[in-house]
Amino acid sequence: MRSSRRCGPASNVAAFSKRSSPFGVVLPQGWRKDLDHIQGAAAQFDAMVAVGREADRLGFDSVWLYDHLQPSPTFECWTSLAAIARETEHVRLGQIVTCALYRNAGLLARMAQTLDAASAGRCLLGLGAGWDEAEYRDHGYPEPWPNVRERLHILDDTAAVVRDRVPAVPLLIGGHGERVLLRLVAEHADACNFTDSTDPAFYRHKIDVLRRHCDELGRDESSILKTASFTVRGDEPDLAETLAGIAGAGIEYFILYFERPAEMEGMRRFAAGVMPAFRP
Repeated sequence: MRSSRRCGPASNVAAFSKRSSPFGVVLPQGWRKDLDHIQGAAAQFDAMVAVGREADRLGFDSVWLYDHLQPSPTFECWTSLAAIARETEHVRLGQIVTCALYRNAGLLARMAQTLDAASAGRCLLGLGAGWDEAEYRDHGYPEPWPNVRERLHILDDTAAVVRDRVPAVPLLIGGHGERVLLRLVAEHADACNFTDSTDPAFYRHKIDVLRRHCDELGRDESSILKTASFTVRGDEPDLAETLAGIAGAGIEYFILYFERPAEMEGMRRFAAGVMPAFRP
């Protein structure tokens, strides 16, 4: 299934750069037990969709779901995003991130193509190597659990296939392994994602490593959108300053999970009080 390699798909850089704001929102989905207070699967699903609609109304650029399958209830990300696509108008729809172990690469490419059609061109394909061994085993995937080297090889193959079969859909690769994973970003991706740090030095170092890989491959590092994802907990008075510091280190786009997301208050406060200062 391996397709021929290409380094640095320049065609999607413009698509990523034409964004309404540098902020996306992770929706409540169940994986972080953020729907447990709502009774019934249908009502929980409605709550997830409602947050997506509100993010669309508030001017966020994108909404995201995790690619996790447990604990129950956790709504599967790709089928959920197809439903959310029909309930929103502007937000782009991504996965933070799709586990390359869970779906055949050709099937994943067709899923991305279908979501892109359902959303009139708003699909973002987030891809990663996977880390949740218990989830993998509990859902009956082939034994044994692949080691890190094998998982990165599968990620490499999957990225090459989806890059070839759905070139119009922007590809984001998540993770920060310096020797292999960031080289895969340099080779395949329109965007990268780093997680769970608010330290500018962390991002500056990772971007420097990515730049070296790009130089070795003859790619312009600026053609890769650098994103960061982390949790916003309640009222953080220094949040705008924190984001500005991270942006100063080279991060261009933020994917945020707001504490108690189904209540939407944190997201609304952020949209009113922080987001206007960061509009392109």
